[in-house]
Amino acid sequence: MTKPVARLPSAGARARTIAAAIVLAGALVAAGVWALASQAQEGRAAADASRKAAASARPALAVTLVTPQRADWPQAIVANGDIAAWQEAVIGAELSGQRITDVLVNVGDKVGRGQLLAKVAAETVLADLAQARAAVAEAQAGLAEAKVNAERAKQLQTQGFISPQAAVQSATAEETAVARLAAARARAQAEEVRLAHTRVVAPDDGVISSRTATVGSLTQGGQELFRLIRGGRLEWRAEVTASELARVRPGMLATLQPPGSDERIEGRVRMLAPTLDRQTRNAIVYVDLPPGSALRAGMFVRGELQVGQGAALTLPQSAVVLRDGFAYVFSAGGDGRVTEVKVELGRRIGDRVEVTRGVTPEMKLVASGAGFLTDGDTVRVVDAGVPSKPVAATK
Repeated sequence: MTKPVARLPSAGARARTIAAAIVLAGALVAAGVWALASQAQEGRAAADASRKAAASARPALAVTLVTPQRADWPQAIVANGDIAAWQEAVIGAELSGQRITDVLVNVGDKVGRGQLLAKVAAETVLADLAQARAAVAEAQAGLAEAKVNAERAKQLQTQGFISPQAAVQSATAEETAVARLAAARARAQAEEVRLAHTRVVAPDDGVISSRTATVGSLTQGGQELFRLIRGGRLEWRAEVTASELARVRPGMLATLQPPGSDERIEGRVRMLAPTLDRQTRNAIVYVDLPPGSALRAGMFVRGELQVGQGAALTLPQSAVVLRDGFAYVFSAGGDGRVTEVKVELGRRIGDRVEVTRGVTPEMKLVASGAGFLTDGDTVRVVDAGVPSKPVAATK
């Protein structure tokens, strides 16, 4: 008895089975995606509802409104530059190989013209001066003798006792004695000058800015011992561009603020550099500074050159909020909601600031408390400290 043979499904039946499985899997995936989308939509709706509820629960902030005001403000060129001495005198040694015996001033001291700054050993110079004065006395004695001999020779020549040649020799000896005396006096005068150089004095009024002189050291001719800021005068060397230089004139006011200080120091433009730097294409403006200020030579200072007047759209500084390095104001709409507006700032005078971009004179802006607001918040307006009716009811 033969066993029945099992028949394998045909190729068409297998293809239909695979297609049905693919369709079923696709339906299951679509159903899953639809379910997830429904859940996300319901989540967003719930979040929106919670935000609206929180916004409705948040109390309205009481604010005052202002409008930008036009003002005629001074125009300024902002510049940077070094503080330097107006003129610096180098005080050096006139003698070589002499020992410094005393130093009488230090850096920062105020000195007057002719004031003694240091002393140099004078023993050798005094000895040379005494020798030169002795030579002068010797030359004077020789000249006196030569004069007497020349006078006697003239008389004897007249009487015929000596020849004309002898008389000429006597007159020549007198002239030689005169020359020797003049030379001796010149040498003595030179030694007196050397003696004066043993006293190092200030050539002008000013402030000592540098000192290299030390007691016991030997001097060298031309060696720098001190530096002096003449008159104590300082200047600000502000760097400006070629286009800005055309707006600057001598006599204009400049305002500087020392680093780390709220003090503002005023100066006057003295002169403009005749040339521009080949590398930076900037020019130097020299500004005279008042004496006795907090500025010191070598400081790098930021300042402003006042070049005229110009219109400005201004707001109280309290109306401006700084966030993430940018400036913003809040504009109030008719529905009581505020809109955050990004602005650009310019000059500042007192408690007001110039707005160069972002607002118009017709805009109503939050004057204070803007730091507590965000875009879309609801506010209520108060007038002169007295609360007024809300612009729009808070829902």
